[in-house]
Amino acid sequence: MKYQKAITFSYDDGIESDRKLVEILNRYGMKCTFNLNTGIQSRESRFEIEGKEICRMDQETIRDLYAGHEIAVHGLTHRAPVDMTEEEMDQEFLTDIDNITRIYGQKPVGMAYAYGAYDQAAVDYLQRHGIKYGRTVEATHGFAVPENPILLKATCHHDDEQLFELAQQFLESEPAPGEQQLFYIWGHSYEYYVKDNWDRLEKLCRMFADRRDIFRGTNRECLEMFGAI
Repeated sequence: MKYQKAITFSYDDGIESDRKLVEILNRYGMKCTFNLNTGIQSRESRFEIEGKEICRMDQETIRDLYAGHEIAVHGLTHRAPVDMTEEEMDQEFLTDIDNITRIYGQKPVGMAYAYGAYDQAAVDYLQRHGIKYGRTVEATHGFAVPENPILLKATCHHDDEQLFELAQQFLESEPAPGEQQLFYIWGHSYEYYVKDNWDRLEKLCRMFADRRDIFRGTNRECLEMFGAI
């Protein structure tokens, strides 16, 4: 079947609450790209939001968890990719790429910019090392397949107040012949945990559960299918 519409998810940081996120996505047949920091991927790396402790997962325990999904680069230590020397980029990005390739068995082609930050030097460096797309934190509130995927803007964050309105628009849209549409949602699983609003993800997945005309893929799968990368 040749799809004209696709939905994809992108989640950052390898947080313990990814376990529940993956369970929900798998139950509804959704696919996601997980952006990991392999240099700090351990429960020792933790922080607090609104009184709730947020922990990353131990690296050696999560390979099977993400089976069927995509692993992409987020930087070795979650450092903002701006004003970095070549040596610093080697450490932050090339080491992360090598770790992901070794641990997960596939060289990554995707990236999520830590803090949504980037400069041209970082973008050029990543492209030289095989990164074909990089997700920012900007929202389009639209469904166009990105023309410049190395600076990819998502449709919206999962907490966007327009999420369900956009989802309904996407479901009801009828692409013209040859037109392609991508509904791209991003976030952090700990945001569901902190706000206790997992029902938001469940509701979104249910909206797409029976739509066999819409492809469910990782970021890479969707972008490759539409010829964007």
